[in-house]
Amino acid sequence: MNETLSKQIDAFIEENRERILWDMTRLVGVPSVESAPEEDAPFGPGPRKALDMALTIARELDLETEDLDHKIGYAYIGEKNAPYLATICHVDVVPVGEGWNSDPWTLTEREGYLIGRGIVDDKGPAVITLYALKFLKEQGGALRYPVRAILGANEESGMEDVKHYNKVEQPPLFCFSPDAEFPLINGEKGIVHGKMRSLCKMEKIIDIKGGAAYNAVPDKAEVWVQAAHAPGREGMEVEEERPGVWHITAHGIGGHAAHPEGTVSAIGLLEDYLLENNLVSEKEAEYLRFVVKVPHAPDGSLLGVEADDGLFSPLTVVSGMIFTEEDHMVQTLDFRFPTNTSVEKIRGILEKKAAGVAVIELEDGKAPFYKDPNEKELAACMAAFREVTGSKEKPFTIGGGTYARSFPNAVGFGPEYIGRERPDFVGPIHGANEAGNFEEMLESLKVYILALMNLEELEF
Repeated sequence: MNETLSKQIDAFIEENRERILWDMTRLVGVPSVESAPEEDAPFGPGPRKALDMALTIARELDLETEDLDHKIGYAYIGEKNAPYLATICHVDVVPVGEGWNSDPWTLTEREGYLIGRGIVDDKGPAVITLYALKFLKEQGGALRYPVRAILGANEESGMEDVKHYNKVEQPPLFCFSPDAEFPLINGEKGIVHGKMRSLCKMEKIIDIKGGAAYNAVPDKAEVWVQAAHAPGREGMEVEEERPGVWHITAHGIGGHAAHPEGTVSAIGLLEDYLLENNLVSEKEAEYLRFVVKVPHAPDGSLLGVEADDGLFSPLTVVSGMIFTEEDHMVQTLDFRFPTNTSVEKIRGILEKKAAGVAVIELEDGKAPFYKDPNEKELAACMAAFREVTGSKEKPFTIGGGTYARSFPNAVGFGPEYIGRERPDFVGPIHGANEAGNFEEMLESLKVYILALMNLEELEF
């Protein structure tokens, strides 16, 4: 990168610093968890409002926009119908959960960190990509390829948004998703969700519930159980709600399903408590002894589904939710798996293990994908990252799932910096006190601008 261009980008970022912060504040301020669909709001009013806000911000930056049936939209520069490059982010978020030290919908600042639900995953990066397009437009030169900043509204709970996009739009020549980590994600594990439904009906358990999403380790779970007595325990709330009925609440440490290390499943804590204190019937206990194997062994070893292929980190599995349906208990599954196993193999093993105890329901899932880090598009992105940061880190694979797997030629690219030390008050994505360093976000803007300029030089 020549010195003149570097100074131009730095001046642009400094000139827009306060405006970027304000736009992030506005977008984080829209509660955008999926809810029941409404007219003109296919994923509920929250995601619709967030998509509207993001597209409003884009128009305020003098970018052209398109809204595709309120499911997904994009801002763009250059010719609309020509082969194009793209970024893709999302404006929907997971539920806030427990344990926040501030209002999750009010962006707050502490020691250079911005705190709020979605600031890292993925509203902050969405704003950054819009400013990357603003810079390219202000340069005034003709683009070899038009550029789009795609904005989804259903990434966290089904990716129906990008499915719709691919039905009505041609795919980009190349796309990167700022919904991952630096330096670059060249592969993603397979993902499959499922349920373990108890064969027995509830007897002593009146109700049980915990968690709010498949892809997040739950930080709270609670049960109402019939018992003569329920002993107290540190970290548990135990109260007799009415004679013979006890309400017990467990508190854990939440986090993303792709990174269960460091989390503590509230569902697992609650199940252990019920089993250790003999508060359930034998049939209920049989089911709980089976499903508690998930929080006890996030590598799947207690279920017999562990897998490691050397390209990815080993398989992980978490239970994000537990709830009741028609007097039966249901506990969810979120598997992230490498290339040496499959949904079919996992299903077969689980069905044998669960025989007589639970019905296993697994979706079709998404297969792993892997790209050679030497491909020209990946090299162009990596060159930008190294020029801006001076880092010599190499691309790596992840257990998370991004929009990248939805396109024929795409990768995850930032904005988080793996391995950087964080203050204790900084929470993870999908957890309480989700936070991102503002200076790092601005640095990612410089990376993305340069990466797009590098990609403009390639032959497709």
